[in-house]
Amino acid sequence: MDNLHIAVIGAGPGGYVAALRARQLGARVTLIERERVGGVCLNWGCIPTKALLRTAEVLHTAREAEKFGVKTGAVELDWKKAQERKDQVVAQLVGGVEVLLQKAGVEIIKGEARFSEPWKLHVNTPQGVEVLRPTRIIIATGSSPMSLPIPGIDLPQVIGSTEALSLQELPRRLLIIGGGAIGVEFAALFGICGVEVTLVELLPRLVPTVDHDIGEALAWTLGQQGIAVHTGSRVTRIAPAGGAVTCTVEGPQGTFDVTVDNVLLAVGRKPNVEGLALDVAGVHYSAKGIAVNNRMETNVPGIYAIGDVVGGSMLAHVAMRQGVVAAENACGKESFINYKAVPACIFTIPEAATVGMSEEQARQAGHDVMIGKFALVNNGKAVAAGEFNGFIKIVADRRFGEILGLHIVGPHASDLILEGTLAINLEATLEEIDTTIHAHPTLGEAIVEAALAAQGRALHVPAK
Repeated sequence: MDNLHIAVIGAGPGGYVAALRARQLGARVTLIERERVGGVCLNWGCIPTKALLRTAEVLHTAREAEKFGVKTGAVELDWKKAQERKDQVVAQLVGGVEVLLQKAGVEIIKGEARFSEPWKLHVNTPQGVEVLRPTRIIIATGSSPMSLPIPGIDLPQVIGSTEALSLQELPRRLLIIGGGAIGVEFAALFGICGVEVTLVELLPRLVPTVDHDIGEALAWTLGQQGIAVHTGSRVTRIAPAGGAVTCTVEGPQGTFDVTVDNVLLAVGRKPNVEGLALDVAGVHYSAKGIAVNNRMETNVPGIYAIGDVVGGSMLAHVAMRQGVVAAENACGKESFINYKAVPACIFTIPEAATVGMSEEQARQAGHDVMIGKFALVNNGKAVAAGEFNGFIKIVADRRFGEILGLHIVGPHASDLILEGTLAINLEATLEEIDTTIHAHPTLGEAIVEAALAAQGRALHVPAK
């Protein structure tokens, strides 16, 4: 490994994990990052969003405190303090990653890299141009927010997720374009914090890429929180209205106007393939991302790509696994990525999570489907905690009872989904779930009940 020099372009979750794994395997590693270690996820995405959502969760709990016999007096939100805490959380975690990289012996260059020859990188740094000739390259340049061709989309009141996380004052009224995971999370955050939120989604239901029951449940939950949800609708125009803007919305109910202080664009992300001069290296790519195989290798042997820049599941945990696979292959091992069981979490209040096939996907794939659902209102821990809105849904194949998918809406869904992820990865069956003793009283017991329900013998559901 003495002569193996790996350059990693991008220090997001995939990039820095790839750098750490490559150092574990003995390679010399140079990590190139144009902004901040941790990338979008840690600095302007996953982590700051969750920090602010925790504020919203605490606020929601405090408002409900008297139901639990706790008197709190007047409950108020200090948004400035919430922002300060968010910044502290981000700084602490960024600092932690920097220490990991330093202790591992990873060289970090702050700058922007591009290919100048097939195996030559030019890195523009604040000090000037630095030239690298690595023996392996891992591209981890992430993604950027997408836009839409809507008249008025360039108005200053229209913001993206990065700006939304840095608002110094809460808007009184907010319209969110996009009802995917990002859109519904921001809807929950701002709605609980007292903002009048309108959520507009083009497709017939929220989070349309996951099981339909999750989309329907989130629409109901957000509606209960006072958020106006418009599915099957689109914003066709954004016009100035004093210091605010008026959005024209077309949908099943006709055309109407909504005047708001800000519009949040949350319609997805696109791979960052521009600016790298990939053509110079001969790397194949398109607007959908860089093409790779299951070793995360591009068409050019020795050049790998990971994370959002390859398209597909733009999730931090996927990027991390891809980073490990790419680093191991770059160091001479044989490692492969397996997408059979990829969990996805939506951090609304309550949370939602999914892994494997949705009911629709399982039927379309030709499975003889068994469905088991269990409402959390029938779970002792959920009722005792006062958090019983939600359900567990299992999708299984009838022939062997193999679990194909697990879908959850409820408290701690992002933690509960791990059981389904492991079950699918190990090709576990309904029987293997229901014969495994789960602790009582826990939310996890609901997974057993869903497995039993799929077999027509749930114990904690009134008999029909």
